[in-house]
Amino acid sequence: MVSFQEGSQLLRELAGIGMDASQVERGAEALAEEIAADERLHSEPWGEEPLPPTLYLGLDGTGIPMRTAELAGRAGKQPDGSAKTREVKVCAVWSAEARDSEGLPMRDEGSVSYSAAIESAATPDTAQHRSAFAERVLREADRRRFCEAPRMVVVADGAPWIWNMTQDLLPGAIQIVDRFHVKQTLHRTAQSIFGSTEQAKQWATARCAELDDGKLSAIVRALRPYAADCHDAARCRLYIYRNRHRMRYPKFHRQGLCTSSGVLQAGCKVAIGTRLKRSGMHWTLDGANSIIALRCCRLSGRFEDFWERRHQLIAA
Repeated sequence: MVSFQEGSQLLRELAGIGMDASQVERGAEALAEEIAADERLHSEPWGEEPLPPTLYLGLDGTGIPMRTAELAGRAGKQPDGSAKTREVKVCAVWSAEARDSEGLPMRDEGSVSYSAAIESAATPDTAQHRSAFAERVLREADRRRFCEAPRMVVVADGAPWIWNMTQDLLPGAIQIVDRFHVKQTLHRTAQSIFGSTEQAKQWATARCAELDDGKLSAIVRALRPYAADCHDAARCRLYIYRNRHRMRYPKFHRQGLCTSSGVLQAGCKVAIGTRLKRSGMHWTLDGANSIIALRCCRLSGRFEDFWERRHQLIAA
């Protein structure tokens, strides 16, 4: 949960145990290997209690800084085409039966679980097996009994790989593009068209209002005059058109569904960012996946279950 150096200090201050940071690191990584193996082996459901009417599953990715050796030959977003990060792919499952003061769905406390790693989501057409991340998503869905829920909903941004995977693994789920991600896209597009001006703000505000009202055709028409000369406008227009069935927000709201992936965004920040994106940190692949496995296990409330299974294994 903290850096290796901070862990060393806490052990000394709170328990009187002298371990330097490198020892803490080795201990954490050794434990994480066991936890990662346990995650792969145990995807049995959490329990037999009644499921909520709706379960949500979110998929996303977030980059973390890596050591140079881990980035050799990888394309990235740097001016020279190189990469500084690798993407952690995150799967989260939660329920949202609670309501806020305006009657909008809220995440149910204690309902969120995470599973994540730096691993591929891509699978060649000729491959006989699913990708490593696809298998991870299925394990998390099995643990949470996602496919048993009366209503299954996948909420994510518009990345094609997410919806391809959803269609392949969870074909019965309702698909929703995160409404706030769409609004961010509209605001960025407005700046590309008009620059950082008041006109850009007004244009984006009008388009966001149309989005909330379900007037997607109006957004596409508003983008049309700029599509020929502005690449972002053309791309946004295609993005809206291709995902139009995932942006039926008035209908989703009438059904009482979440239309934002705030839980998933928070997961990327809490489970990954606050530990692995600190200033000056650069990770190896194994080291990053170790800490990610530990944090997901702890934040998902599975830490004690792991220790119980470990104790039984040792006792046997």
